[in-house]
Amino acid sequence: MGVAYSVGEVDHHYTFFVQWSHKMNTKDKKKARRPCRYVVGDKNNNRYLVLEKDKVNAINKLLIKNDSPAANNWQIITVQDSKRRQSVCSSEGSEVGESDDDLLPVLCDHSHLLDDQHLERIAVHMPARTKGYKWQLAYSTVVHGTSLKTLYRNMSGLDKPVMLVVKDMQNKVFGAFSTEPFRVSGSCYGTGETFLYSFSPDFKVYRWTGENSYFVRGHLDSLQIGGGGGGFGLWLDADLHRGASHSCPTFHNPPLSTQQDFLVQDLEVWTLRN
Repeated sequence: MGVAYSVGEVDHHYTFFVQWSHKMNTKDKKKARRPCRYVVGDKNNNRYLVLEKDKVNAINKLLIKNDSPAANNWQIITVQDSKRRQSVCSSEGSEVGESDDDLLPVLCDHSHLLDDQHLERIAVHMPARTKGYKWQLAYSTVVHGTSLKTLYRNMSGLDKPVMLVVKDMQNKVFGAFSTEPFRVSGSCYGTGETFLYSFSPDFKVYRWTGENSYFVRGHLDSLQIGGGGGGFGLWLDADLHRGASHSCPTFHNPPLSTQQDFLVQDLEVWTLRN
């Protein structure tokens, strides 16, 4: 039922749609959600973005202007019509439903910290290349105990992005997305896709400012994310029991936790695999 459009440079356009739709949704965040929604989909790579009805005309114009030979890669259909199609974030054989739940990342293991509301908010801000990746639990204080060495050991051999989730004793959830697994290193590692986030309870994302490249650094006795100016955006000790969060030039974030120095209630690290 959908109309197909010619779009070249699929990855470039998908990234643009993610950024454009996020900006549009931010502008309209005070408006009530409309019941009629649409999906713009890349059929070859099974990637989809949910759009509100008022965004469709603008996307249509962007697609029509493109004169690429890669015909029929993209199409716009209603969510109702898409329910029989495979979701980018669903396991093989599942269907796209009418709710945002169907577009959430698939957790291959149970999480003690993340629920669907958390996932819905985080998923919007993930790099486009990670859309459709399954999340596997690499480390959990509930399962593996409280040890940074164990966390590093569980990360060894991995080469995929990871999501750190922390819950403090005040029940506040926050963490970081890292483009590389956590490891002991003599220098900082990561890329500009790294970000910090918090639920307070409103979800906030703090992206790279470009002021420095102090993304992630692992020591035997601590894990540091973000830095410069005398404080770390997020810091955890060797026992994953104590932590700290300060504003830092890397992300221009406020303290993520209830207090700058906090006690960890639970912690999880998820690896994102294609």
